[in-house]
Amino acid sequence: MEEPRRIAIHRSLNRPHLLLGAERSLVLMAGVITALLIFSGNISPWSLGLAVLFWTCSFWALVRMGKADPQMSQVYQRHVRYRSYYAARACLQAVPPATTPKKNG
Repeated sequence: MEEPRRIAIHRSLNRPHLLLGAERSLVLMAGVITALLIFSGNISPWSLGLAVLFWTCSFWALVRMGKADPQMSQVYQRHVRYRSYYAARACLQAVPPATTPKKNG
């Protein structure tokens, strides 16, 4: 009897795409917002301080999100699309509740 074929699955194929330990798109968006904060304030000490504060707080939160679930933002976006209630249907020919005829009586 022959031994079954073995295929190596590399870690790079099923690892999430993270940048600095957080989701790549969110880190890039935080970087863009930080750059906007720096350059919109005419590169003053106040805008630099605000940008550094924003970057450290947002990056801290993003790294914690990345450790909890590397795809948390994608899961949340999918969750928002779901309805809060799905009515039960008995079969494919079932009439939806909003279109049932009213009884006279």
